[in-house]
Amino acid sequence: MAKDKTVFVCSNCGYESPKWMGKCPGCNEWNSFYEEKLVKATGTRYEKKKEVTPTVLNELQGKDVIRNSTGFLELDRVLGGGIVNGSLVLLGGEPGIGKSTLILQICDKIKGEGSVLYISGEESAEQIKIRADRLGINNKDILFLGETDISLIEEAILKTRPKLVIIDSIQTMYSDEITSAPGSVSQVREITAKIMRICKEKGITTIIIGHVTKDGNIAGPRVLEHMVDTVLYLEGERYFSYRILRGVKNRFGSTNEIGMFEMQDKGMVEITNPSSILISEREDTPPGSIIVATMEGTRPLLIEIQSLTTRECIWYAKKNSKWNGL
Repeated sequence: MAKDKTVFVCSNCGYESPKWMGKCPGCNEWNSFYEEKLVKATGTRYEKKKEVTPTVLNELQGKDVIRNSTGFLELDRVLGGGIVNGSLVLLGGEPGIGKSTLILQICDKIKGEGSVLYISGEESAEQIKIRADRLGINNKDILFLGETDISLIEEAILKTRPKLVIIDSIQTMYSDEITSAPGSVSQVREITAKIMRICKEKGITTIIIGHVTKDGNIAGPRVLEHMVDTVLYLEGERYFSYRILRGVKNRFGSTNEIGMFEMQDKGMVEITNPSSILISEREDTPPGSIIVATMEGTRPLLIEIQSLTTRECIWYAKKNSKWNGL
């Protein structure tokens, strides 16, 4: 009986090697290789494939980009005016930062023709329902599916034909065609490719939630960020209420825009004037403090910069002739 062929894959960058190595030559990560079985391709090499014909670029008719508002002006700003129909969006952030809360609020605000399919591999229907009740969500067009098998998820998407699909999260999904564990490089790459194919063929807008590593990057292969249309990062300190939504990739808009939110008991609340929050507690003439104007995309922001000072430092600065006139 023939022995199954295996290959060793780096869980950090996806580098493949016929043998195990302690250090990955692709990303210099230690002890990141795991063994994976090679799946034989179906069909013969002489199988006839469909013919393809290139098209002259100048003869193509361009289509207008159709956008839908997410219900959040701050999120629409980051996306370039709204979410594009049939696009694939990747939202990353640390655990507990508020990714699922923001996505669930988007599902409630995007109303109209068609339903929203929320697919969760981490939380049950009861947990999602508790969060929805706390946020005051009452959209009857939201469908829930607790599943991690991508083949069953594909069937559900083709059957319901929703206008928006949420995948929470991509690291929990798996395919039977891949022998590695869920969240591995091969699984994430294969599942994202299947979701992208469905998204583009059927014109279904899809938002994928991804976990981040300790370095702040999306967990999984770097090719994941290259495959999607838009990459968003939700940033902020866990023990503070303010959150910053930053776009690091956007095929339909600028990548320099940011949106600011505040986490409250009723969910994410957008902050349309961040400068009023950043300098709200500033005194009239505090020592060691100055206000600086900066630009983030098309938005000017006023930020307060502080330095540690004492009365002796201020007295010395005034007494020294070198500081006179400042």
